[in-house]
Amino acid sequence: MLTSQTAIEVDWIPVFQFLMFSIISTPPNFLWQDFLESSFPARLPPAGQGKAAPAVDEQPLSIRNTLLKFGLDQTVGATFNTLLFSVYIHSIHLAMPDAPRITNFTKATSYWISPGVIDFSAVDMAVVWQAALAEFWTIVVAGMKLWPAVSLVNFTLVKTVEGRNLVGCVAGLGWGIYMSMIAAKE
Repeated sequence: MLTSQTAIEVDWIPVFQFLMFSIISTPPNFLWQDFLESSFPARLPPAGQGKAAPAVDEQPLSIRNTLLKFGLDQTVGATFNTLLFSVYIHSIHLAMPDAPRITNFTKATSYWISPGVIDFSAVDMAVVWQAALAEFWTIVVAGMKLWPAVSLVNFTLVKTVEGRNLVGCVAGLGWGIYMSMIAAKE
């Protein structure tokens, strides 16, 4: 039996836009994760410092600190990241209003690095901020389908801040692509 196959075409311009967002959002998120871990360590230092004291990595997971980190990440962190995402998306769309659909990676790269492709002088921050506020709760509610799971995995299974940032960055890239597909359907 023969099946027809259709090639999946990727519009590389939004992919580059979300890659750029990942580059912008990673440093503040690294600092945020570092702050959370240093303020509320996953594993508390051993009580006794004698030779028989277990290493910090062997200590049990601090449920209290994990819940505190989770709560802060899903409130303060979610607010910051939702607003950052929304402000970035609206800004880049206003700065690239006539971005074409380009499915060839090489052509997309050439387009992306061409002078004048991104014009931030065309961005009206009042319009961007109003749009970000208007869609805030919609994005937060949609994000509740993904980000609590990412946060729980990060805080319970991933031991380093660097590893947590990698997991968050990969999830964020996937989330950004998902959000762009949803926006394209509207």
